[in-house]
Amino acid sequence: MKPAELEKWLGTDESRGAGQHEDGGESTGHASGRRIVGILRTGRKDLSDDDYAHMRKVVGYIRRHLAQRPSGDVRDTRWRHSLMNWGHDPLGDGT
Repeated sequence: MKPAELEKWLGTDESRGAGQHEDGGESTGHASGRRIVGILRTGRKDLSDDDYAHMRKVVGYIRRHLAQRPSGDVRDTRWRHSLMNWGHDPLGDGT
């Protein structure tokens, strides 16, 4: 997802409702999405080792989660919403 698209998604109720919430606060995926927006808007030369480590974590999460795709229509599922919080829409065009 592009930064503006991800940022808009993160502002929705569906985004805030997806994922695991600790103590009723923000989900791990939602917090990750906010960080991803910042990373995507940062010039490559300005990225830190922590930024690269976070993006490796993101790629690993997305790969694991994609392998757990439920059957049927996934358009309005927590599975898809969780992936979108991590910056990947499995129904998107890949750009």
